[in-house]
Amino acid sequence: MSAHPIKAAFDGGNGAKLAARIDLPTGPVKAFALFAHCFTCSKDIAAARVIASALTKSGIGVMRFDFTGLGHSGGDFASSNFSMNLGDLRRAADYLGEHYEAPSLLIGHSLGGAAVIAAAASMSSVKAVATINAPADVHHITGHFAEKLPEIRAEGVAQVQLGQRDFCIQKQFIDDLERHDIKQSVKTLDKALLILHAPTDETVGIENASELFLAARHPKSYVSLDTADHLLSKPRDAAYAASVIAAWAERYLDLPASNEPEAETEDAVWVTETAQGKYQVLIRSGDHALIGDEPKEVGGLGSGPSPYDLLSAALGACTVMTLRMYADHKKIPLAKASCAVRHEKTHAKQVTEMEDGEMKPDIFTRSLTLEGDMDDTVRQRLYEIADKCPVHKTLHRGATVLTERESP
Repeated sequence: MSAHPIKAAFDGGNGAKLAARIDLPTGPVKAFALFAHCFTCSKDIAAARVIASALTKSGIGVMRFDFTGLGHSGGDFASSNFSMNLGDLRRAADYLGEHYEAPSLLIGHSLGGAAVIAAAASMSSVKAVATINAPADVHHITGHFAEKLPEIRAEGVAQVQLGQRDFCIQKQFIDDLERHDIKQSVKTLDKALLILHAPTDETVGIENASELFLAARHPKSYVSLDTADHLLSKPRDAAYAASVIAAWAERYLDLPASNEPEAETEDAVWVTETAQGKYQVLIRSGDHALIGDEPKEVGGLGSGPSPYDLLSAALGACTVMTLRMYADHKKIPLAKASCAVRHEKTHAKQVTEMEDGEMKPDIFTRSLTLEGDMDDTVRQRLYEIADKCPVHKTLHRGATVLTERESP
């Protein structure tokens, strides 16, 4: 399970503002990975999302971003090239290093795979590189618009169709490709390398994987993606690639062993700081985990519900569950119950004095929506039952909180 994603932005290699997303684990981050998407794709491609999710479950944070002119990033795609992509990668790594931790794993899909191979040598923090359906020669990309090459070389620019979208390709893009030798880069790559490739890939043939593997030094590994297509569009194929990368990465990144203590009792809810931001915490209840945090305006990351949000959620959940139990028991045709809960602190002069004379500075406003064919009498009874939910009673009467000190 991962925490809520964090949106980020940074200046790319040519100065354009690039859009990024950072996925964090629901616990301490053991390492960071940087993901590079395929030619004309974006950071939000399905395979990237699945891989990021799998890595966060292993304690690895993942940053993925849109190259210049693609996805939600600024800049002009027509003026970009492979060299600029490498610059974008390096700036993304710099951003991670400045705000979190420099990446120790690079993952690249298709042309992004060629990019991470070429860029890895200049990133001292990187220990391992994984590629998915990557070409061994960046000139391979021109095969997608071979019929337009004469026009590009003669006119300096041409409109081409890639993936049912029109793109403007300039001659400088073609010329720049000639300056990069991916097979030479992989020969001198002093990092662990994992090559994943689909034998039936019709976009980048399997021979590319063979050339990369033969040129690379050890430690190197190859994994077949069997019947997957180039984009890993089938969820099971993306999930398989993700699980392989996650397992392989643990071996080569020297990830620290988890030092999270177990809850003393199975019925305890366990909470600990994650070391991400000032206030982010990991909350565990049995096999379930979620993130708690404070909003950005008070110094948090805004990566999860605040403590009072969680308390409001407890009230709302208990209310809906109580209504469902009662409706089923009484055979009431309640189709669906929903509950919105708002919490606010009242000022001293506005505090409402309850019947028992105790001042109540916290107000939880609960808005119920009851769907179903029921008359007003039945609905009124359900509203009364809502007040009998256990969490409502606990909040209403207050509770005793005991603090146990850690044994010396």
